[in-house]
Amino acid sequence: MLECLTFGTFFWVLIGAGLTVGLYFLLRNKSYKTKKWVIFSILAFALILHFLKLLIPPYSTNEEIRLRDIWFINICGANIFLFPFIFLSKSKSAKDYMFYLGVISGFLALLYPTEAIGRTVENPYILDTIRFYLHHIILFMAPLLMVLLGVHKISYKRVFSAPIGLLLVMLFIMLNQVLQSEIGFINLRSEDFFKIGYKNTSFIWGPGDDDIAQIFVAVSPKIFRVIPFGPYAGQEKFWPWFWIVVPVFVYVTPLAFLVCMIFDGKEFIKDAKNLFLRIKSKFKRG
Repeated sequence: MLECLTFGTFFWVLIGAGLTVGLYFLLRNKSYKTKKWVIFSILAFALILHFLKLLIPPYSTNEEIRLRDIWFINICGANIFLFPFIFLSKSKSAKDYMFYLGVISGFLALLYPTEAIGRTVENPYILDTIRFYLHHIILFMAPLLMVLLGVHKISYKRVFSAPIGLLLVMLFIMLNQVLQSEIGFINLRSEDFFKIGYKNTSFIWGPGDDDIAQIFVAVSPKIFRVIPFGPYAGQEKFWPWFWIVVPVFVYVTPLAFLVCMIFDGKEFIKDAKNLFLRIKSKFKRG
């Protein structure tokens, strides 16, 4: 049984680390153009792989799952779709988002592989388990190589691109889910599909019964956790997306900042020292 924090999990973590290190040394002395197109090819492969999963179980054998999951209905799935376009864009903030969320979400998914937990080697869905790991290795590896190889330079001054970008992606996911329901890919307003936590742990629709989600509830404004008007006023109701806005800023911003300090710490220290000297000089003049 493949469970969290077992040899099976660490095997894929080691595979991801090995691929990242190997590609870094293979590409570090190559031209900027070569680095760029190799990374883009990896991202494009991940997007193609997303659609190729239609050929394997459970997607090839279950029409209901196929129509649901071929869309981009969780954060990692949405990033698989968006990252190739972000990478080719000229937006530094978007690429910073790609780095932060790719590295953080990809790595966490490898350590806690929710879709792979409980699957055995004999399971007919083993190919989808391998697909799951490959997707999350790429989510982690491609943005990291982008920064390590100098294709993009992140900046602590753009650290808010992480929470803002994540919230925009959550809106993108909500639109995907609503469209699937409204145009008939799934049953109209399917309770099962909109059930908290279906295929992801992003808590867009609310915290559900997940104990981890309580850390988000603790910092979510009460106004977004109750019905404000009408006959049900005052009853508990988590406003989709709105309830998680403050928690995303509270938790994602410092986490992204810590990751950023590994790569942009010297610039931050230099700017902090200059700011201190300016303030000190101002007080002396005063």
